[in-house]
Amino acid sequence: MEDMDAFTALAEPTRRHIMEMLAANKSLSATDIYNNFSTSPPAISQHLKVLKQANLVRVEKRAQKRIYYVNPEPMKELEKWIQIFTKDWQDRHDRLEAMLRKQMAESEPPA
Repeated sequence: MEDMDAFTALAEPTRRHIMEMLAANKSLSATDIYNNFSTSPPAISQHLKVLKQANLVRVEKRAQKRIYYVNPEPMKELEKWIQIFTKDWQDRHDRLEAMLRKQMAESEPPA
């Protein structure tokens, strides 16, 4: 089984929704996940398989149930990658704000 890229796995809205559900609930059985969709259980099962291949979820077997959890390590890696961009934009915003404050101070009439 070849690992799937996390971004590719999360590109699909149903899989993002599954991840959001797992994050909100800490863990869910496959049945609990299926019950939140109008899509067939086999289709949701395929989505869960993709998330597992991307290492985004962990699965624990309990008797006849499969319990799904968010795998935090890949999520931390995604967060680090995203922070590269948010830091750059924050730096740009800070520079723009400083420039605007300077211009406002220079354009104010003397008191």
